[in-house]
Amino acid sequence: MDTNTGEYATARAASAAGTIMTLSSWATSSVEEVYKNRKVVEQLVRRAEKAGFKAIALTVDTPRLGRRESDIKNRFTLPPNLTLKNFEGLDLGKMDEANDSGLASYVAGQIDRTLSWKDVQWLQTITSMPILVKGVLTGEDARIAIQAGAAGIIVSNHGARQLDYVPATISALEEVVKATQGRVPVFLDGGVRRGTDVFKALALGASGIFLFETIESTSNTLSLCPLKSQIGRPVVFSLAAEGEAGVRKVLQMLRDEFELTM
Repeated sequence: MDTNTGEYATARAASAAGTIMTLSSWATSSVEEVYKNRKVVEQLVRRAEKAGFKAIALTVDTPRLGRRESDIKNRFTLPPNLTLKNFEGLDLGKMDEANDSGLASYVAGQIDRTLSWKDVQWLQTITSMPILVKGVLTGEDARIAIQAGAAGIIVSNHGARQLDYVPATISALEEVVKATQGRVPVFLDGGVRRGTDVFKALALGASGIFLFETIESTSNTLSLCPLKSQIGRPVVFSLAAEGEAGVRKVLQMLRDEFELTM
């Protein structure tokens, strides 16, 4: 893994491909989660606005981290040379080692488990940026998210890492699209490996697909994008293999396959 330039390389490759990247609040390169200290959230939002970000993606399916047994077995934590850059200076940048999962311990200590739809409304009081709700899998939640003021819906199962029996996002997509009745855009996150997958998502009513990278490798989430699909793993694998050039290659492959399908 290119640990020094991961997010930078991905952003450059996305720009070259004519798309946009979402940057995670947990990125290892500085500036979606709701922290217990709302002043931290406000600071992140202000920095994002100042840096020119266009939207916020609020992850709603991880107020508690799922039982990630591989993380527990491997005692996963960030290596010493990597920190959560957005939280440096707030005594939150380091992920300490633990007997099970350092990530789980960090989340338990910092993320507010009382996350509710009221938090979407609160975010609207501190920013004019549109708020996308990420982690929706049912029509009911989509309708509630819109009532709470969400400007967009991201259909996501968090890579199936939160619960082992969640439906595939492509299976949930049509129900969510129907529930929104065209009031807000709906995006797909997860399961995209080929350009044909992009085509299927659009055919089922998605406005696009998102590109995120997962925390296990180096992360990416906070803004908006148009080839728009959650294709985290292919991006991470290509970044590890060939850096920025690898990410450019995988995005071009997706575009070429999509155009061929059309």
